[in-house]
Amino acid sequence: MEFNPKKKRRVLINITSLIDVMFLLLIFFMVTSTFLDQPGMKLELPSAESAEVARVEKLVLYISSDDEVVFNDQPVALDDLEETMLAALSDIEDRTLVLNADKAVQHGTVIRVMDIAKKLGLERLVIGIKMKED
Repeated sequence: MEFNPKKKRRVLINITSLIDVMFLLLIFFMVTSTFLDQPGMKLELPSAESAEVARVEKLVLYISSDDEVVFNDQPVALDDLEETMLAALSDIEDRTLVLNADKAVQHGTVIRVMDIAKKLGLERLVIGIKMKED
C-alpha cells in the first residue's frame, strides 16, 4: 500500500497592503498636524549653582522693589527707558543687557523691560541672580 504524504501547506499572510496603509496614515498625520509656536523671547538664564559669571560693564539695569529703574548708574523713568537705552547702544559693540530685578518687582514690569530690549535689537539678556552660598 502506497501512501501519498500530503504536503503541508505553508500559510503566508501578505502584509504589503497593511504597510501601505500605515505609511499613508503616517504621512496624513504628519501633513495635517500643526505645531504651535509660543511667542516669547529667547533668554540665556544663568544657573544659580554654577560658577559662571557674565561681566558686562556697559549695559546694566537695576529695578528696585518700588519700581525705581537705574540704567548704567543713572536713575531713569520707565517711560524714558527706551530712549536712554537707544542712546547707550550707539557706542558699544557688545549688545548684552544685564537685568537685575528685585524679587518683589511685578512680573509685568520685567516683561516691559524685556520687550524694550527686544525692540532695540539686544542680542543677549542676562538675568542677574544671587549665587547660592554653600
